[in-house]
Amino acid sequence: MSTTFTFLSQGVTCAATHYEPEVSRLAGARTSTTGPAEVLEVRGAPAPSLETTGTGAPVVVLAHGLAGTQDSGLAPFAEAFAGAGFHAVTFDYRGFGLSEGEPRQTVSLAGQAADLDAAIAAAKRLPGVDPSRVVLWGISLGGGHVVTVAAGRTDIAAVVSAVPLVDGLAAARLATQHHRPSQLLASTGRGMVSAARRKAGRGSVMIPVVARPGEVGALTVSGALEDYLSVAGPSWRNEVGADVTMELGSRAAAKAAKRLTVPWLVQIADFDRSAPPQASAKAAFNGRAEVRHYPCDHFDLFPGKDWHEPAVAHALHFLQRHLGFEARTLAPQPPVGEEVEHA
Repeated sequence: MSTTFTFLSQGVTCAATHYEPEVSRLAGARTSTTGPAEVLEVRGAPAPSLETTGTGAPVVVLAHGLAGTQDSGLAPFAEAFAGAGFHAVTFDYRGFGLSEGEPRQTVSLAGQAADLDAAIAAAKRLPGVDPSRVVLWGISLGGGHVVTVAAGRTDIAAVVSAVPLVDGLAAARLATQHHRPSQLLASTGRGMVSAARRKAGRGSVMIPVVARPGEVGALTVSGALEDYLSVAGPSWRNEVGADVTMELGSRAAAKAAKRLTVPWLVQIADFDRSAPPQASAKAAFNGRAEVRHYPCDHFDLFPGKDWHEPAVAHALHFLQRHLGFEARTLAPQPPVGEEVEHA
Protein backbone atom coordinates (compact mmCIF):
# COMPACT_ATOMS: atom_id res chain seq x y z
CA MET A 1 0.00 0.00 0.00
CA SER A 2 1.25 3.49 -0.81
CA THR A 3 0.16 6.89 0.48
CA THR A 4 1.21 10.36 -0.59
CA PHE A 5 2.44 13.07 1.75
CA THR A 6 4.47 16.27 1.66
CA PHE A 7 7.48 17.62 3.54
CA LEU A 8 9.31 20.92 3.72
CA SER A 9 12.81 21.43 2.32
CA GLN A 10 14.25 24.87 3.05
CA GLY A 11 10.72 26.25 3.03
CA VAL A 12 9.70 24.49 -0.22
CA THR A 13 6.90 21.91 -0.14
CA CYS A 14 8.02 18.64 -1.74
CA ALA A 15 5.71 15.80 -2.81
CA ALA A 16 6.47 12.27 -1.62
CA THR A 17 5.06 8.75 -1.51
CA HIS A 18 5.32 6.22 1.31
CA TYR A 19 5.28 2.51 0.40
CA GLU A 20 4.49 0.42 3.46
CA PRO A 21 6.15 -2.97 4.01
CA GLU A 22 4.11 -5.80 2.55
CA VAL A 23 4.87 -7.91 5.62
CA SER A 24 1.89 -6.23 7.28
CA ARG A 25 -0.37 -7.80 4.67
CA LEU A 26 0.75 -11.40 5.06
CA ALA A 27 -2.03 -13.91 5.55
CA GLY A 28 -3.07 -14.06 9.18
CA ALA A 29 -1.21 -10.92 10.14
CA ARG A 30 -2.63 -8.36 12.51
CA THR A 31 -1.18 -5.30 14.15
CA SER A 32 -1.39 -4.09 17.69
CA THR A 33 -0.23 -0.78 19.04
CA THR A 34 2.02 -0.48 22.06
CA GLY A 35 2.80 3.17 22.57
CA PRO A 36 4.15 5.03 19.52
CA ALA A 37 5.46 1.95 17.74
CA GLU A 38 3.37 -0.53 15.82
CA VAL A 39 4.14 -4.19 16.56
CA LEU A 40 3.36 -6.81 13.95
CA GLU A 41 2.08 -10.20 14.96
CA VAL A 42 2.04 -12.92 12.30
CA ARG A 43 -0.05 -16.03 12.79
CA GLY A 44 -0.32 -18.95 10.40
CA ALA A 45 2.16 -17.39 7.93
CA PRO A 46 5.88 -17.62 7.16
CA ALA A 47 8.22 -15.38 9.10
CA PRO A 48 8.68 -11.90 7.62
CA SER A 49 11.58 -11.43 5.19
CA LEU A 50 12.91 -8.58 7.28
CA GLU A 51 13.74 -8.54 10.94
CA THR A 52 11.83 -5.73 12.63
CA THR A 53 12.83 -4.17 15.91
CA GLY A 54 10.78 -2.77 18.72
CA THR A 55 10.87 0.56 16.92
CA GLY A 56 9.90 -0.64 13.45
CA ALA A 57 11.42 -1.66 10.12
CA PRO A 58 14.16 -0.02 8.03
CA VAL A 59 13.30 2.59 5.43
CA VAL A 60 14.78 3.12 1.97
CA VAL A 61 14.74 6.69 0.66
CA LEU A 62 14.96 6.71 -3.16
CA ALA A 63 16.53 9.56 -5.15
CA HIS A 64 15.87 9.87 -8.89
CA GLY A 65 18.16 10.98 -11.70
CA LEU A 66 18.32 13.94 -14.08
CA ALA A 67 14.92 15.67 -14.25
CA GLY A 68 13.32 12.48 -12.95
CA THR A 69 10.01 12.43 -11.12
CA GLN A 70 8.81 9.83 -8.66
CA ASP A 71 6.14 8.64 -11.11
CA SER A 72 8.77 7.96 -13.78
CA GLY A 73 10.25 4.55 -13.05
CA LEU A 74 10.78 4.69 -9.28
CA ALA A 75 7.63 2.83 -8.21
CA PRO A 76 8.85 -0.67 -9.26
CA PHE A 77 12.02 -0.18 -7.20
CA ALA A 78 10.07 1.09 -4.18
CA GLU A 79 7.54 -1.73 -4.47
CA ALA A 80 10.35 -4.30 -4.54
CA PHE A 81 11.79 -2.89 -1.31
CA ALA A 82 8.34 -2.84 0.30
CA GLY A 83 7.82 -6.42 -0.82
CA ALA A 84 10.96 -7.41 1.08
CA GLY A 85 9.73 -5.75 4.28
CA PHE A 86 11.12 -2.23 3.97
CA HIS A 87 9.37 1.05 4.19
CA ALA A 88 10.21 2.95 0.99
CA VAL A 89 9.93 6.67 0.26
CA THR A 90 10.10 8.37 -3.12
CA PHE A 91 9.90 12.12 -3.69
CA ASP A 92 10.09 14.87 -6.30
CA TYR A 93 12.93 17.37 -6.18
CA ARG A 94 12.01 21.03 -5.83
CA GLY A 95 10.85 22.49 -9.14
CA PHE A 96 10.03 19.08 -10.61
CA GLY A 97 6.95 16.87 -10.74
CA LEU A 98 4.38 17.58 -8.04
CA SER A 99 6.78 19.47 -5.78
CA GLU A 100 6.62 23.22 -5.47
CA GLY A 101 9.57 25.52 -5.97
CA GLU A 102 10.87 28.01 -8.50
CA PRO A 103 12.40 28.08 -11.02
CA ARG A 104 10.69 25.05 -12.54
CA GLN A 105 12.61 22.30 -14.35
CA THR A 106 15.98 23.66 -13.23
CA VAL A 107 18.62 21.43 -11.64
CA SER A 108 20.46 22.60 -8.53
CA LEU A 109 22.81 20.00 -7.08
CA ALA A 110 22.87 21.76 -3.71
CA GLY A 111 19.09 22.14 -3.71
CA GLN A 112 18.48 18.50 -4.58
CA ALA A 113 20.91 17.35 -1.89
CA ALA A 114 18.98 19.50 0.60
CA ASP A 115 15.73 17.91 -0.61
CA LEU A 116 17.19 14.45 0.01
CA ASP A 117 18.24 15.51 3.52
CA ALA A 118 14.70 16.74 4.17
CA ALA A 119 13.21 13.53 2.75
CA ILE A 120 15.33 11.52 5.17
CA ALA A 121 14.08 13.54 8.10
CA ALA A 122 10.49 13.04 6.95
CA ALA A 123 10.98 9.30 6.37
CA LYS A 124 12.37 8.82 9.87
CA ARG A 125 9.13 10.26 11.31
CA LEU A 126 6.80 7.91 9.43
CA PRO A 127 4.82 5.39 11.53
CA GLY A 128 6.51 2.01 11.84
CA VAL A 129 9.94 3.21 10.68
CA ASP A 130 13.09 2.37 12.62
CA PRO A 131 14.94 5.72 12.45
CA SER A 132 18.27 4.03 13.17
CA ARG A 133 18.10 1.99 9.95
CA VAL A 134 17.88 4.42 7.06
CA VAL A 135 19.07 3.29 3.62
CA LEU A 136 19.76 5.69 0.75
CA TRP A 137 19.21 4.43 -2.79
CA GLY A 138 19.84 6.55 -5.85
CA ILE A 139 19.91 6.08 -9.60
CA SER A 140 21.89 8.05 -12.18
CA LEU A 141 22.27 11.62 -10.84
CA GLY A 142 20.55 10.46 -7.65
CA GLY A 143 23.21 7.76 -7.31
CA GLY A 144 25.68 10.57 -6.73
CA HIS A 145 23.36 12.55 -4.45
CA VAL A 146 23.08 9.65 -2.01
CA VAL A 147 26.87 9.50 -1.70
CA THR A 148 27.22 13.23 -1.09
CA VAL A 149 24.46 13.25 1.52
CA ALA A 150 25.48 10.03 3.30
CA ALA A 151 29.07 11.24 3.61
CA GLY A 152 27.86 14.21 5.64
CA ARG A 153 25.57 12.28 8.01
CA THR A 154 26.01 9.77 10.83
CA ASP A 155 22.53 8.22 10.76
CA ILE A 156 22.68 6.27 7.47
CA ALA A 157 22.87 2.47 7.65
CA ALA A 158 23.74 1.68 4.01
CA VAL A 159 23.88 3.22 0.53
CA VAL A 160 23.05 1.84 -2.92
CA SER A 161 24.05 3.68 -6.11
CA ALA A 162 22.67 2.37 -9.41
CA VAL A 163 24.45 3.56 -12.59
CA PRO A 164 25.59 6.62 -10.63
CA LEU A 165 26.83 9.91 -12.03
CA VAL A 166 29.61 10.76 -9.60
CA ASP A 167 32.01 12.92 -11.63
CA GLY A 168 30.79 15.74 -13.87
CA LEU A 169 34.12 16.30 -15.61
CA ALA A 170 34.42 12.60 -16.41
CA ALA A 171 30.90 12.73 -17.86
CA ALA A 172 31.95 15.65 -20.05
CA ARG A 173 34.91 13.66 -21.34
CA LEU A 174 32.65 10.67 -22.05
CA ALA A 175 30.32 12.95 -24.02
CA THR A 176 33.13 13.73 -26.47
CA GLN A 177 33.07 10.06 -27.52
CA HIS A 178 29.40 10.14 -28.50
CA HIS A 179 28.80 13.67 -29.79
CA ARG A 180 30.29 15.90 -32.46
CA PRO A 181 32.46 18.80 -31.25
CA SER A 182 29.98 21.26 -32.75
CA GLN A 183 27.18 19.76 -30.65
CA LEU A 184 29.18 20.02 -27.45
CA LEU A 185 30.21 23.59 -28.21
CA ALA A 186 26.60 24.59 -28.87
CA SER A 187 25.49 22.85 -25.67
CA THR A 188 28.10 24.74 -23.65
CA GLY A 189 27.02 28.00 -25.21
CA ARG A 190 23.36 27.44 -24.38
CA GLY A 191 24.35 26.50 -20.85
CA MET A 192 26.32 29.71 -20.36
CA VAL A 193 23.48 31.84 -21.71
CA SER A 194 20.95 30.04 -19.52
CA ALA A 195 23.12 30.44 -16.40
CA ALA A 196 23.50 34.17 -17.10
CA ARG A 197 19.74 34.59 -17.63
CA ARG A 198 18.95 32.77 -14.40
CA LYS A 199 21.45 34.87 -12.46
CA ALA A 200 19.81 37.98 -13.85
CA GLY A 201 16.39 36.71 -12.78
CA ARG A 202 15.15 36.21 -16.34
CA GLY A 203 14.67 32.43 -16.19
CA SER A 204 16.62 29.57 -17.69
CA VAL A 205 16.73 28.67 -21.37
CA MET A 206 14.86 25.37 -21.67
CA ILE A 207 16.01 22.34 -23.68
CA PRO A 208 14.61 18.80 -23.89
CA VAL A 209 15.82 16.36 -21.24
CA VAL A 210 16.08 13.65 -23.90
CA ALA A 211 16.15 13.94 -27.70
CA ARG A 212 17.31 12.01 -30.74
CA PRO A 213 20.98 11.98 -31.78
CA GLY A 214 21.93 15.27 -33.40
CA GLU A 215 19.03 17.17 -31.82
CA VAL A 216 19.20 19.67 -28.98
CA GLY A 217 18.85 18.01 -25.58
CA ALA A 218 20.59 17.08 -22.35
CA LEU A 219 20.67 13.35 -23.23
CA THR A 220 20.88 12.61 -26.95
CA VAL A 221 22.66 9.27 -27.31
CA SER A 222 20.78 6.76 -29.42
CA GLY A 223 17.94 5.08 -27.54
CA ALA A 224 17.85 7.56 -24.65
CA LEU A 225 14.65 9.22 -25.83
CA GLU A 226 12.78 5.95 -26.20
CA ASP A 227 14.13 4.56 -22.92
CA TYR A 228 13.19 7.61 -20.86
CA LEU A 229 9.75 7.95 -22.44
CA SER A 230 9.05 4.30 -21.65
CA VAL A 231 9.09 5.06 -17.90
CA ALA A 232 7.89 8.68 -17.96
CA GLY A 233 4.86 9.37 -15.77
CA PRO A 234 2.16 12.03 -16.06
CA SER A 235 4.01 14.64 -13.99
CA TRP A 236 7.24 14.35 -16.00
CA ARG A 237 8.12 17.07 -18.50
CA ASN A 238 10.69 16.70 -21.25
CA GLU A 239 12.45 19.96 -20.54
CA VAL A 240 15.22 21.16 -18.29
CA GLY A 241 17.21 24.35 -17.87
CA ALA A 242 20.09 24.38 -20.35
CA ASP A 243 22.47 25.45 -17.59
CA VAL A 244 22.28 21.86 -16.33
CA THR A 245 25.44 21.29 -18.38
CA MET A 246 27.25 23.86 -16.24
CA GLU A 247 25.72 22.55 -13.02
CA LEU A 248 26.74 18.93 -13.68
CA GLY A 249 30.29 20.05 -14.33
CA SER A 250 30.58 20.74 -10.61
CA ARG A 251 29.43 17.22 -9.66
CA ALA A 252 32.07 15.86 -7.26
CA ALA A 253 30.36 12.98 -5.46
CA ALA A 254 33.41 10.84 -6.22
CA LYS A 255 35.41 12.92 -3.74
CA ALA A 256 32.74 12.49 -1.06
CA ALA A 257 33.03 8.70 -1.46
CA LYS A 258 36.28 8.73 0.50
CA ARG A 259 34.34 9.92 3.55
CA LEU A 260 31.74 7.14 3.47
CA THR A 261 31.87 4.90 6.53
CA VAL A 262 28.82 2.71 5.85
CA PRO A 263 28.29 -0.28 3.52
CA TRP A 264 27.94 0.91 -0.08
CA LEU A 265 26.82 -1.01 -3.16
CA VAL A 266 27.69 0.42 -6.59
CA GLN A 267 25.90 -1.02 -9.62
CA ILE A 268 27.80 -0.23 -12.82
CA ALA A 269 26.62 -0.61 -16.41
CA ASP A 270 29.84 -1.46 -18.22
CA PHE A 271 28.66 0.09 -21.51
CA ASP A 272 27.15 3.19 -19.92
CA ARG A 273 27.19 6.15 -22.34
CA SER A 274 25.75 8.63 -19.84
CA ALA A 275 27.43 7.99 -16.46
CA PRO A 276 31.12 7.09 -16.93
CA PRO A 277 31.64 3.54 -15.60
CA GLN A 278 35.35 4.14 -14.96
CA ALA A 279 34.54 7.09 -12.71
CA SER A 280 32.00 4.99 -10.81
CA ALA A 281 34.56 2.21 -10.35
CA LYS A 282 37.16 4.66 -9.07
CA ALA A 283 34.70 6.19 -6.61
CA ALA A 284 33.68 2.71 -5.47
CA PHE A 285 37.30 1.86 -4.75
CA ASN A 286 37.76 5.07 -2.77
CA GLY A 287 34.61 4.33 -0.80
CA ARG A 288 35.50 0.66 -0.18
CA ALA A 289 32.27 -0.33 -1.91
CA GLU A 290 30.90 -3.61 -3.12
CA VAL A 291 30.48 -3.52 -6.89
CA ARG A 292 28.15 -5.22 -9.33
CA HIS A 293 28.84 -5.06 -13.05
CA TYR A 294 26.18 -5.42 -15.75
CA PRO A 295 26.91 -5.83 -19.49
CA CYS A 296 24.51 -3.09 -20.55
CA ASP A 297 23.89 0.65 -21.00
CA HIS A 298 22.64 3.30 -18.60
CA PHE A 299 18.86 2.80 -18.90
CA ASP A 300 19.03 -1.00 -18.89
CA LEU A 301 18.68 -1.16 -15.10
CA PHE A 302 15.34 0.69 -15.28
CA PRO A 303 11.95 -1.08 -15.13
CA GLY A 304 11.05 -3.09 -18.20
CA LYS A 305 14.67 -3.81 -19.10
CA ASP A 306 16.50 -7.14 -18.88
CA TRP A 307 18.81 -6.09 -16.05
CA HIS A 308 16.20 -4.44 -13.83
CA GLU A 309 15.22 -7.51 -11.82
CA PRO A 310 18.80 -8.75 -11.29
CA ALA A 311 19.83 -5.28 -10.11
CA VAL A 312 16.94 -5.17 -7.63
CA ALA A 313 17.74 -8.68 -6.39
CA HIS A 314 21.39 -7.74 -5.85
CA ALA A 315 20.41 -4.64 -3.88
CA LEU A 316 18.11 -6.70 -1.67
CA HIS A 317 20.79 -9.29 -0.97
CA PHE A 318 23.30 -6.56 -0.20
CA LEU A 319 20.92 -5.12 2.38
CA GLN A 320 20.13 -8.60 3.65
CA ARG A 321 23.77 -9.07 4.60
CA HIS A 322 24.29 -5.66 6.13
CA LEU A 323 20.96 -5.02 7.87
CA GLY A 324 20.32 -8.48 9.27
CA PHE A 325 17.71 -10.00 6.96
CA GLU A 326 16.69 -13.62 7.32
CA ALA A 327 18.31 -15.15 4.23
CA ARG A 328 15.88 -18.07 3.97
CA THR A 329 12.96 -15.78 3.25
CA LEU A 330 14.37 -13.96 0.22
CA ALA A 331 14.34 -15.27 -3.32
CA PRO A 332 17.55 -17.05 -4.44
CA GLN A 333 20.20 -14.71 -5.72
CA PRO A 334 20.42 -14.73 -9.52
CA PRO A 335 23.83 -15.85 -10.85
CA VAL A 336 24.46 -12.67 -12.81
CA GLY A 337 26.79 -9.74 -12.38
CA GLU A 338 30.19 -9.75 -10.81
CA GLU A 339 30.71 -8.69 -7.23
CA VAL A 340 33.97 -7.13 -6.11
CA GLU A 341 34.80 -6.10 -2.57
CA HIS A 342 37.27 -3.28 -2.02
CA ALA A 343 39.08 -3.30 1.27
